[in-house]
Amino acid sequence: MSEQNAPVAISFQQVFTSFSIKKERSTVLKNITATVPKGDIVALIGPSGSGKSTLLSLCNLLHTADSGEVLVEGVNVLNWNVTELRRKVGLVFQSPTMFPGTVRENLALARRLQGSTLNDPESLLINVGLSPDLLDHDASDLSGGQKQRIALARVLSTEPHALLLDEVTSALDPSAARNVEEWILQIHAKERTTMLWVTHHLEQAQRVSQWTWLMVDGHLIEATETKRFFSSPQSEHGQLFLQGELSGYLT
Repeated sequence: MSEQNAPVAISFQQVFTSFSIKKERSTVLKNITATVPKGDIVALIGPSGSGKSTLLSLCNLLHTADSGEVLVEGVNVLNWNVTELRRKVGLVFQSPTMFPGTVRENLALARRLQGSTLNDPESLLINVGLSPDLLDHDASDLSGGQKQRIALARVLSTEPHALLLDEVTSALDPSAARNVEEWILQIHAKERTTMLWVTHHLEQAQRVSQWTWLMVDGHLIEATETKRFFSSPQSEHGQLFLQGELSGYLT
């Protein structure tokens, strides 16, 4: 990243991570070192299987690194209380999970798991562009776009300092996807929430982010300003990826 003096929200320092796949150990993150500036959006792009979702999962201890350090607000994630870390760093998945019950009960769940009470669910719905009239509807009856907004609102109820967005619009139709994207950007403009946003849509990456990270086969190939990456990628893999010709992996 070019702004060396900017406050850092999340940083990765020489991170390696591996998983057991069919009884064999496979390294999925290979020496990742990078920083996410506080209040900015980083778009995380690259071929499927390049380690993007795994990188997100390290930030709130869904997984842990084999070696290296992941720091949130300057503190190693291993030294955080897990509940407090997950309040500070919220994760929204591609396919939102709705729990049995009403929208109100779904929204209250995150706070309840943390031992507190949700006092103003109406404002949460308004914040993601939904009507408070939905509060007592069965969550399972909502459309895909509404469920994704409810999942986002549920995470926002904990007032996170950072959001991890894992393909949050890819399962939606184009209209719903743009609506959810626009509401996320409005939340960012209002709250200056730091975001690490995995997307396979390059146009979306250009629209939403200040920074772009390109990952290939567990390596972080480029981490630079979004405008610079899309106008003049500095690596051969970056050039091939933008041309739609990156089908292989690094050796």
